[in-house]
Amino acid sequence: MPEPNEIATLGGGCFWCLEPICANLKGVQKVESGYSGGAVKNPAYREVCEGTTGHAEVVQVAFDASVIPYKEILEIFFTFHDPTTLNRQGADSGTQYRSVIFYHTPEQQAVAKEVMQEINAAGIWGGAIVTELAPFNAFYRAEDCHQDYYARNGSQPYCQMVIAPKVQKFRARYSAKLKG
Repeated sequence: MPEPNEIATLGGGCFWCLEPICANLKGVQKVESGYSGGAVKNPAYREVCEGTTGHAEVVQVAFDASVIPYKEILEIFFTFHDPTTLNRQGADSGTQYRSVIFYHTPEQQAVAKEVMQEINAAGIWGGAIVTELAPFNAFYRAEDCHQDYYARNGSQPYCQMVIAPKVQKFRARYSAKLKG
């Protein structure tokens, strides 16, 4: 199995929703839920939920770019959250739920700008993308109870009502991109 050679750090609402989508893509080696983009070092979930740390809930995705290019990860990312709502995804609101891409290299920044321009030009969402594009600074891994949340808690109401429909949509739309 090839080693990850690139990292993507993405926020699009609750990290519980993004993690199972990213984790099931061919070429993705590891996904961790956590926090990025704030001023507080090593924040706790409760602090981030209060919206006072400046952090967004994010997933950090380690992947093999020869199997799944960064651009493709971003294109999929933009189909599974609403990038036109500022600081909100569904019922979740606050800066911790903002749509954000933390780029690790100038190349990632350029690709992210290109993808956002393409999506805006296509009018896919019916509104302008408000996704923040910011340089990566630090990633703080969320507590263990937040890792693989959907896989471990799939029968809980939030998982059934919010995450499961997204995962089903993802599997139907991107079946050729799924791990075997």
